[in-house]
Amino acid sequence: MGTIFEQANGKVDSPHRHDYYTVVLVEKAEGKHVIDYQTYAFATNQVHFVSPGQVHQVVTPSKPKGWVFTFSKDFLVENNIPESFISNINLFRQFGETPPLEIDDVTFQRLYRIIKEMEECLPLDLHYRHRALGALLQLFLIYCNNSCLLDTTQLDEENSGVCMLRDFKSLVDQHFQEWHKVSSYAPTLHITAKHLSHTVKQLTGKTAKELIQDRLTLEAKRLLYHTDLSIKEVAYRLGFEEPLHFSGFFKKQAGLSPTLFRARKST
Repeated sequence: MGTIFEQANGKVDSPHRHDYYTVVLVEKAEGKHVIDYQTYAFATNQVHFVSPGQVHQVVTPSKPKGWVFTFSKDFLVENNIPESFISNINLFRQFGETPPLEIDDVTFQRLYRIIKEMEECLPLDLHYRHRALGALLQLFLIYCNNSCLLDTTQLDEENSGVCMLRDFKSLVDQHFQEWHKVSSYAPTLHITAKHLSHTVKQLTGKTAKELIQDRLTLEAKRLLYHTDLSIKEVAYRLGFEEPLHFSGFFKKQAGLSPTLFRARKST
């Protein structure tokens, strides 16, 4: 993190997105990390996770101490790491809030040692370097998962509910612009809307409806902030028949109107 800060001469980067996963291990830093328009303060002993496609920005007024590593979906495939592993550990959130993981000193030292092992695996002449990095990546994420208070049932890939949740999240990401109701997703998953809602709530603490709304709100923020589409055009693109309905929905979810949200980017 310190090297990145020096290379940029301390200049704050603009909000941007990547097509790969990003992990930030923070030993000590000031400032904030903005991920999909949610702001999280940097502190000591944290791990931040950014998924492909998420808009993020790092703001550090002084030189931070920490490490950043990234990996792509292709890297997972090449190293026989199932994408379901990334999905089930629930550290990378596709949408909704993405708070950093707060860790204790013992866990930090454990993760730090893995980072140093990763650095030692970087030389190109190391045999099976990608396999070594893949193993270290999984170990890093497993230790992170064990440090948070997640429902461990989400890790059971044999659990039908876990598979259903993963498939539901995938469907939401594909169809949120056209399917706004839980009842639209249930037939594709061959279950009832009631069963879907119960399972999602049990595993995530949020209802299926709330997950759909989270995805709609996130996309609305991205369109309002990063495009010149009118609010009416944003509403239609997200599947709202009436712009007024969209404005009411957005204000309820985001706490301010689409117009005020868009105005914030110039302040």
